[in-house]
Amino acid sequence: MSRSKLKIAVLFGGCSEEHDVSIKSAREIAGHIDPEKYEPIYIGITRFGVWLTCEKPRPDWEKGNCRPAVISPDKKTRGLLLLQNGEWRSLRLDAVFPVLHGKTGEDGAIQGLLELSGIPRVGCDIQSSAVCMDKSLAYLVVKEAGLAVPEFRVLRRGDRPGADMPACPVFVKPARSGSSFGVTRVNREDELAPAIELARRYDSKIIIEQAVSGSEIGCAVLGNGSELTVGEVDQITLTHGFFRIHQESSPETGSENSVITVPADLPPEKRAQIQETAKSVYQALGCGGLARVDMFLREDGRVIFNEVNTLPGFTSYSRYPRMMAAAGITLSEVIDRLIALAIGG
Repeated sequence: MSRSKLKIAVLFGGCSEEHDVSIKSAREIAGHIDPEKYEPIYIGITRFGVWLTCEKPRPDWEKGNCRPAVISPDKKTRGLLLLQNGEWRSLRLDAVFPVLHGKTGEDGAIQGLLELSGIPRVGCDIQSSAVCMDKSLAYLVVKEAGLAVPEFRVLRRGDRPGADMPACPVFVKPARSGSSFGVTRVNREDELAPAIELARRYDSKIIIEQAVSGSEIGCAVLGNGSELTVGEVDQITLTHGFFRIHQESSPETGSENSVITVPADLPPEKRAQIQETAKSVYQALGCGGLARVDMFLREDGRVIFNEVNTLPGFTSYSRYPRMMAAAGITLSEVIDRLIALAIGG
């Protein structure tokens, strides 16, 4: 008797500024999920928050044969409610893969719904998602764990920069956003006000942090608890500006100002140190399933924490799958492991 396929709901789209990136990530998941093991059910969320099933994730997915579908918060249903022929019917799910980036996707919102539903989900839980999404909270937790973070200050709604601000150059960022939306490098004090105004378009809470001299590095982490797998370390070399590939016109063909090297062109012992630091950050923040830990490598060799992406990109040019592939783990294997971790707890 053949084993029945696992029903996996793949959520994508969403209301955040990373809607389009989410569609690209979901397309890669759709292209690499094993059809012999899984029955994927693709659910797109429009920019206005409408949930619809679709055949496959693609830029024009809303124009296809779609129908309303929502995840029920009722644990008895433990799955989807689908509108069919004017009536709602339920479909039990084995797991949900929320391929959602940014607000409501990585901040604990969708994780809360899935916790209520009782459906196993890929990725971090409510608490770690919320903390990692807020850069200032993540800095406090990581610093308390004894790891290095940049000097920073927080501005809330109505606050103005005080005399205790870090000296320029600084980065002004929305505290709870992703993919460098609303981020500005400020080299002079007269650039600070417009940078704050831009950041406040994305979040009422702003973080101003000291620019770290050095290169950007990252490490993909997969697993729960102390059983962690890490990908190869990558390193970003910039010609100018800062890394913001998801906002470029055609990121699939490369970046205008950056080159990503994986494995990083660093001595093996330094790469191993960075991987261990990534694990420590992951565990300090309570992450589970997967995350990409971004750091800085200073010229003196010191590693400084930058941020954690709890649902990193899975696009054709994304860093997480490239780091795992460099470590010999294909995207199909990553998907298998993530679903197994979700269902196995």
